[in-house]
Amino acid sequence: MSWLAQLERRAELRARAGLARRVRPRPPADRVVDLAGNDYLGLSQHPEVLAAAAGALAAYGLGATGSRLVRGSTDAHAGLEEELAGWLGAGRALVYSSGYLANLGVLAALTGPRTVLVADAHCHASLVDGARLAGAATVTTPHRDVAAVDAALREAAGARAVVVTESVFSVDGDAAPLPELHRVVRRYGAVLLVDDAHGLGVLGPGGAGGVADAGLAGEPDVVVTATLSKALGGAGGVVAGPEPLIRHLVDTGRTFIFDTALPPAVAAGAHAALRLASSGVGDARRAELRRRAGAAAARLRRAGLTAPDPAAGLVSVCAPSAEAAVEWAAGCAARGVAVGCFRPPATPDHRSRLRLTVNAGVPRTDFEAGVAAVLESAP
Repeated sequence: MSWLAQLERRAELRARAGLARRVRPRPPADRVVDLAGNDYLGLSQHPEVLAAAAGALAAYGLGATGSRLVRGSTDAHAGLEEELAGWLGAGRALVYSSGYLANLGVLAALTGPRTVLVADAHCHASLVDGARLAGAATVTTPHRDVAAVDAALREAAGARAVVVTESVFSVDGDAAPLPELHRVVRRYGAVLLVDDAHGLGVLGPGGAGGVADAGLAGEPDVVVTATLSKALGGAGGVVAGPEPLIRHLVDTGRTFIFDTALPPAVAAGAHAALRLASSGVGDARRAELRRRAGAAAARLRRAGLTAPDPAAGLVSVCAPSAEAAVEWAAGCAARGVAVGCFRPPATPDHRSRLRLTVNAGVPRTDFEAGVAAVLESAP
């Protein structure tokens, strides 16, 4: 069998299992009720964000034209990094072209020949891939199990150890027990790496994220990563932590050194979004987001569906199978509602789900109609 025939056969098997995926372009004037995108605070279309991006686009052009260490660093990047560090309470912040590359880069920086990574079973794929590429010994602990982390660190005594988690998990929208994890990490002299992608802008004082919400901002043994593509409505990623770590990333980090920089227009737009997110505008939208997320989860549970209490703006609801999840999402789409459809291998526990992400910028009546459509099309 030729290699192309092998790929065709694999595609056929995926389709039979309900695991085929499609790329669906959307027009700019999309009328769909968006319960799938990650624009939690509805800032991607905010006039101040668009104006900042347009100004940088006119000033710098379409792209950064090079890596950060060649010609890709601009005043837009420097201003964004400075304000991110202040917002997160970190010594310094470094912006990447994506959150995925930020996670790959920081895991490589934090590991060595005798490093042990202790990772929650529900960690995002970028953290899983970063651990694999770093080549460190990795212990996967049951989801949110602090005792298992303690046992793994005790077993690794004498080795450098890094505990890896998300603040808000992208699968079920539940929160990591960060204060308890940090106490264990400090007891063993380890480092706590927190992907705050779904917490940044949504949790904490002024939207400073799940780490700040847990009272851990600026701790010397805590490193934060996040994407700028969710609550800030843009693109890119960030690593925030002690200054020596950032200096090490600049000097040695391959995903920083050899990647073309985030476009300056996107950096400027994200900077404007950060200022809105940390202001009264953000406070009001966070309050609305929490109300909607809690009400949606309760409504789904009253209908007999399994939907955990959301820690932030992500509501997960279980589907009976991958095929049922696909049909359910299609039923929502037929009713004019976009939802996330998560199936193996994107789910760590091999269960399929619909994922609803709350966008405070969607009119409330549309949001409620969207949740109703999810219920109407449930298997």
